[in-house]
Amino acid sequence: MSDDALQTGLPFMKMHGLGNDFVVIDARETGAEVTAPLARALADRHRGVGFDQLAVILQDTGADLRLVFHNADGSLSAACGNATRCIARWEMDRRGLSALTLRTERGLLQALDAGGGLTSVNMGQPSLDWQGIPLARAVDTSNLPIEGAPVATGMGNPHCTFFVEDAEAVDLAAEGPEVEHHPLFPERTNVQFAHVIGPDHLRMRVWERGTGITLASGSSSCAVAVAAARRGLTGRRVRITLDGGDIWIDWREDGVWMTGPTAHVFSGVLTPDWLGAV
Repeated sequence: MSDDALQTGLPFMKMHGLGNDFVVIDARETGAEVTAPLARALADRHRGVGFDQLAVILQDTGADLRLVFHNADGSLSAACGNATRCIARWEMDRRGLSALTLRTERGLLQALDAGGGLTSVNMGQPSLDWQGIPLARAVDTSNLPIEGAPVATGMGNPHCTFFVEDAEAVDLAAEGPEVEHHPLFPERTNVQFAHVIGPDHLRMRVWERGTGITLASGSSSCAVAVAAARRGLTGRRVRITLDGGDIWIDWREDGVWMTGPTAHVFSGVLTPDWLGAV
């Protein structure tokens, strides 16, 4: 942490997309450096602020901004769809824009004002081959050799999707961490359980790698939509009902578009005393 932050505190924002909540630090002017210990301390909902993911905004010469994501355990994540959408909405409102570009480990992503308070982000093309997800060995990614025959998808981070009769009946707290650490996923994996409501509607619950159960997940929603389309369970444009609400996914030729609501809940300052104890 910089000397300035230790003397004056560190500004942050709290945002959420469908209850999937984030701490956002705009480091473009402060030059704040977020370490794994700081991320873990911030994630503590009793002694810190609490979040599912932490997003850091940085300058980028080829985009409107660059984003770096941390999971609640301090590890890095290459993608976080809901946080990307929330920050895009905030930046567009702040600058009076209807579109902008954001750079993440996924590459250059486009965000648009979708109207009606909704924001769309193109999360890029999914990885469907075993190396790109990545998996530990060559297997059929549409039918993994794991009980339940899940589908593997890469959205900048790995995903494992199970299609079940009733997603709400799954013991997510027990099943999620077991699959997250399955040896087929060398970088661990996000885990989803979904069932089909109709040809353009899915119900999904999610266990996020490095975080646990979350009310929603943008990248997981993209992965589930891709998996359902590959299985022929739905078309390529679907509504997904998560624990936190509904999101819309459209797998197009130019990428997987995600559209949903956002919320900037509050802004605050991490105190010098708290930062000094991290």
